[in-house]
Amino acid sequence: MTNKINWIFKNLHLLVSLSIVVPTAIIYGSPTVLPEHLDIKVETIDLSNMLKAVMCLYLGISLVWILGIWKTVYWKIATQLNILFMLSLASGRALSMITDGIPTGGYIFGIIAEFGIGLYSIYQLKKYTTE
Repeated sequence: MTNKINWIFKNLHLLVSLSIVVPTAIIYGSPTVLPEHLDIKVETIDLSNMLKAVMCLYLGISLVWILGIWKTVYWKIATQLNILFMLSLASGRALSMITDGIPTGGYIFGIIAEFGIGLYSIYQLKKYTTE
């Protein structure tokens, strides 16, 4: 039981990231579903193409996180990728808020979650690579 609890705590940042990023990817890649969740109307093929590319990028990164959870030898690289992914997204959102204004609530949640997960992932990396 203790091993399972330790496994959950060690992988918590990756599990939380997966639970947020995979559904987000699917929403981004589904032009008919997107307006229901975000204030985005996909009216051009170019926008649809860009969103599907972002969807696949998110899913590809999620596969690395799954690999890091499944095979401990990949845990460190999965955690480093999680830090880069989350803090890059949060930085982009912060830049947009400064230059473009305040977005809808979903994106406000996004910046808070991304900064939080990114910082927690740094903590995890330090904690589990020094043991």
